[in-house]
Amino acid sequence: MKKLVFFSFVLMGGLAACNSGSSKSNTTDSTMGADTSKAAATVTAPTVAPLPEVPVGAKVFFKNLKNGETVKSPLKVEFGVEGIALDTAGTIKPASGHHHLLIDAGDSIAAGIVVPKDSTHLHFGKAQTETEIKLTPGEHQLTLQYADGIHRSYGSKLAATIKVKVK
Repeated sequence: MKKLVFFSFVLMGGLAACNSGSSKSNTTDSTMGADTSKAAATVTAPTVAPLPEVPVGAKVFFKNLKNGETVKSPLKVEFGVEGIALDTAGTIKPASGHHHLLIDAGDSIAAGIVVPKDSTHLHFGKAQTETEIKLTPGEHQLTLQYADGIHRSYGSKLAATIKVKVK
């Protein structure tokens, strides 16, 4: 029991030593002047490459569906792309990207915005060119949205939207 009490005492003392209670901050406050600590000087914000340019003439399209078409569920959807490389997600490469399918989620996502990942924003980061989806009867809007290696949308320049009616 004495060893346990001694060990607890040593542990508490070590924790107290790690937190000296100092209120010194490594931030800069314009009302207090600039911080001169070395830690603040070495902190840098991570940088992300800018969104790659969309090549002239690049486009995405639905290969097997037409606007206004009546379909049955489950529905096979084939993705087409021209003028820009199809690649897997993970790294940013010039003139490349991968597909996303938006289901009843708008015409496109603004350029530079990361495509959400949920039941209405499907990701195809393994460079897939088709999928099968289940839709309820009625009208649905499908948008094919191309994005860079870290899922940032290329915007309306690389989006295609159709409406389908499911029986």
